[in-house]
Formats: sequence, structure tokens, C-alpha cells
Amino acid sequence: MDLLLKIIEILEKEYKEIKKYSISCKENNILDVLIATKLSQNTTDKTAYIAFNNLKRKYLNWSDLMNEDLEKIKKEIRICGMANTKSKDIKNILRKIYKKYNSFDLSFLNNYTNEQIYNELLSFKGVGLKTASCVLAFALGRDVFPVDTHIHRILNRIGLIKTVSPDKTFTAISDKIPNGKKLFLHRCLIRFGRSICRARNPLCNDCFLNNFCEYREKLDKSKTMSKKKNISKYNNFLVLENI
Repeated sequence: MDLLLKIIEILEKEYKEIKKYSISCKENNILDVLIATKLSQNTTDKTAYIAFNNLKRKYLNWSDLMNEDLEKIKKEIRICGMANTKSKDIKNILRKIYKKYNSFDLSFLNNYTNEQIYNELLSFKGVGLKTASCVLAFALGRDVFPVDTHIHRILNRIGLIKTVSPDKTFTAISDKIPNGKKLFLHRCLIRFGRSICRARNPLCNDCFLNNFCEYREKLDKSKTMSKKKNISKYNNFLVLENI
């Protein structure tokens, strides 16, 4: 995919700070990444970060949270939305993990292949392909490409793929991304999707990928130029880089 390689090349120039920044993968961080990813669904990373820290301050270990009343969990994570669903899912995931492994220590996953890790994580209700991929990438240092709604939207707008869901985008594009570039591309596209290729009113006139984009509505949705400088550097906070 010549277009994909060209886009990666451009992103490397626009997001030089990401190339210099490396993820610190720690074995005892695996469950933290899983929980934080669950909290980040359908909300901002900043509110997910607050909710995650609320849980960490309230509960000394995950076993305390596993046995906690749902209403108390909801109170701690309400800020990130969908508290009813997220509290149930998190509690269920913790119970299932402890029942299966008699421990919350998931460091054994370091010895598994990617396929084996996906099979393990996806067996838990509430853990989807994106969540599992984030655990592999951010906690285990694997060369995988988590796909969220931002990335799904961008890759389809550009025309690299034609898919109907983030999971299908993951399947269609992952093997085409060069080795060693997957997490970098993920992190770039998240920032790009927040600041420029937004779901509503994308800033097409500010877009450094405009010449390659097939988005049919881009001329109608970019009538005004942004006055921000270095817009690609705005809204850069990612919860999984900060736990």
C-alpha cells in the first residue's frame, strides 16, 4: 500500500514528539491498562483518567473493587459516563479473571503469543477487540494496531479501506502496516482524529493529508480556516500513556 506508507511518512514529520516518546511496558500494569481502556469507552481520555485514579485511590487492590457494591463503584466512575454498564463490566471482568487464574497477576501473558492473548482476553464478557489490542500494545509492548472510532473514521475517509466497523477496520488494515509502526500510527491517528479529522466539522483546510483524502463532503465541511497554530499538537492526552 503505497498510500499507507506515504501517510505514515507524513505523520512522522507532523508528530515528531511521538517518535521520540516510547511506551514503558510493565508487567504489573496489564490489568490497569485493561480497566483504564474500559473506562475510556465513549468518553474523553481526561475523564477516563480521573475515573481510573478515583478507583485506584479508593481501592488498595482490585480484589477490594471486585467485592464492592455496584452503586459505590458507579459513584467513583460517574464522571466518565456509562457508569451502570462500565461498573458491571469491570466487576464481572475482575471476578472472571480471579475465578480463572486465582489471581489478578496477568504477567504470564508475556509468555503467550498474540493470538493466545487475544483468545484469553476476548473470553471475558465486556472485553472487545479494541480493549484487548490496547492491552497488547500498551501493557505488553506488542506490535499491534488498536482501532477505535477515530481511526476507523479516518482510514475510511481517506479511502485506505472501506469497512463498516472498527473491528472490521482492524482486520482489514493491521497486516498492511509495516512492522514497528503500528502503535506509532495508532497514537498519531488518535490525535489527528481529535484535532483535525473530527467526526463533526473536520478541519479539512488545515489537514496535511487533504491531498490524499477521498472524503466526499470535505469541501462542504471546511469553509473556514482554523486560526490555531500547530493544531496537530492540541488535545494530545491519552490515558493509556499516563497510567
